[in-house]
Amino acid sequence: MNTANLKRIAPRARTAFITAIKARAAEFGITAKGHAEPVVSGEVLQVAGFTHPASSASALKRLRQRLANDGYETLIEQIAYTWFNRFCAIRFMELKTEESYLEHGVRLLSHPSQPQGFEVLDRAPEVIDSLIGEGVSLDKPALLDLLLAGNEQEALFRELLLGQCHRLHQAMPFLFEAIDDETELLLPTGLIRTDAFWRELVDEIPEPDWQQVEVIGWLYQFYISEKKDQVIGKVVKSADIPAATQLFTPNWIVQYLVQNSVGRHWLQTYPESILKSSMPYYIEPGEQTPEVVAQLAELTLTSIEPESIHVLDPACGSGHILVEAYNLLYRIYEERGYRSREIPELILSNNLFGLDIDDRAAQLAGFALLMRARQDDRRLFSRGVMMNIHALKESRHLNIPKLWQALNLNADTNHGQIQDLFAQAPEALASNDPRQTLLADLHHSFLDAKTLGSLIDVPAEQASAIDDLYSTLLELNDQGDAMQKLAAKELLPLLAQARLLAKRYDAVVANPPYMGSKGMNADLKEFAKKQFPNSKSDLFAIFIERNLDLTNQSGLVAMITMQSWMFLSSYEALRTRILNQHTILSMAHLGARGFDSIGGEVVSTTAFVLGNFHLSRYQGAYLRLVDGNSETEKAAMFKAAIA
Repeated sequence: MNTANLKRIAPRARTAFITAIKARAAEFGITAKGHAEPVVSGEVLQVAGFTHPASSASALKRLRQRLANDGYETLIEQIAYTWFNRFCAIRFMELKTEESYLEHGVRLLSHPSQPQGFEVLDRAPEVIDSLIGEGVSLDKPALLDLLLAGNEQEALFRELLLGQCHRLHQAMPFLFEAIDDETELLLPTGLIRTDAFWRELVDEIPEPDWQQVEVIGWLYQFYISEKKDQVIGKVVKSADIPAATQLFTPNWIVQYLVQNSVGRHWLQTYPESILKSSMPYYIEPGEQTPEVVAQLAELTLTSIEPESIHVLDPACGSGHILVEAYNLLYRIYEERGYRSREIPELILSNNLFGLDIDDRAAQLAGFALLMRARQDDRRLFSRGVMMNIHALKESRHLNIPKLWQALNLNADTNHGQIQDLFAQAPEALASNDPRQTLLADLHHSFLDAKTLGSLIDVPAEQASAIDDLYSTLLELNDQGDAMQKLAAKELLPLLAQARLLAKRYDAVVANPPYMGSKGMNADLKEFAKKQFPNSKSDLFAIFIERNLDLTNQSGLVAMITMQSWMFLSSYEALRTRILNQHTILSMAHLGARGFDSIGGEVVSTTAFVLGNFHLSRYQGAYLRLVDGNSETEKAAMFKAAIA
């Protein structure tokens, strides 16, 4: 894969998408100066000199509400990013024609034999028939009229593209919203022009590069690279933390982290497993004293059910680590004799968990993981699998007393009105129900979720109660009355993210955000000082401590971080904690030039695996790779050392 080419294209695509979205927003009266008032007359909506169908009024209202909440630049950035993700997702899937990732097997954004042509327009009738179904409402006669008109290809293409997005909503609701979502309003015009805003994704990226799901991660990193350049060296606002801290991890390092955490967890119990033969970066534990062997035996499970293995990436970015963990878990299930068609859904439902503060990153992580699983199960999209990957949401907008009243879990007669669901609730609604107390606690914990992310502590003691309430809300969201459904929908994201932070994991694997205290905003700096005094100097070091807290008693933490915690005096307390309370199982000291995409001496790193247990005499494996001048050289040195 030519990452240099992707690095060139992605920032240009970002500019093109933002420019096109701004132009489209202006057609709905939304500009940097504010918004114009629309006028609805019959079946027509008029605003800022443009005419639209009156049916767009409700979506425009939601768009204007987002404008009021987020501001113009943030709104445009979010919607541009969402459409960028969707075009990338469709491009990836349309090239999987032999496996039929798109049910009709027809390309939407290209043509197999006509440069800059559209196969979907040539085969429109069969695509229409394929898309029509549950959750998708297409007016087939009207679309066929557009086809026959001969000069309505733009309108036909737009309707087919949106129809495909609606169809994909069933399998990927995290990336493709339901029908009439407000992001549809800002899908730009000129979609089939040769200079359309999305064309470079097709024209400039060779088709073979789209065959690897890692292309999504690389495009994500390079898409936000300009924003990263703008904020580096400054105090970073919460909204800019993702751009300032994201870095795509080289594949061989991801394999080292996963194989020596998830793989080690399995091999400790099953040392004769054939899994070892498919783990080129696994480090065989060295010879230990009888005392250490006995201590390890006490920590080792006598048996492991594959469904019970829980793996978390608390800063999952575009999902690279989760995809590699999927690969290893699939082999574990195979070894245990599970049927191939059962394994993908079991892994997605039971084993893999991911969190990120960036909504778009979480979208791509979910997409990348789903695409990997789809390789092993052709019917996966139709199964409606619920994955455990979430973008952390802030809780400021939640009125817990009023939502509690609407849930009506105790069958109170005073059930309120739909129209005042989010109004201020009277104090009289307070109750002694521990579930309401739990909601209030979680509301307080996640007020600054976009700043603190996975560093938010949800006590493990609350895990059972959170799971129970989450199950109740899922049931109400499906079968409750109108009030209960609205309230459950509002509260489910809060419970979903709390569930993940209350769990304890067999393996926590991460390339955490890197940000020194000078770049932290006031809220983050104060939080770090108060909650993580041993590691407050940088986010990556804080995440070392946090990840150890997220593992179970015999769990493993695998990370790649800056190397500075190994020797700077400011991290002495962190080193003391690790040496006195945990165990370094292995470490690959990479030094500089471990990331080809950033080059030079910019980032000096170390990769390591820690046990959340203390074995004072354990003999770990330490590899010095600082002399390697590239990812490839360091990977070769690693393999030579463990051989």
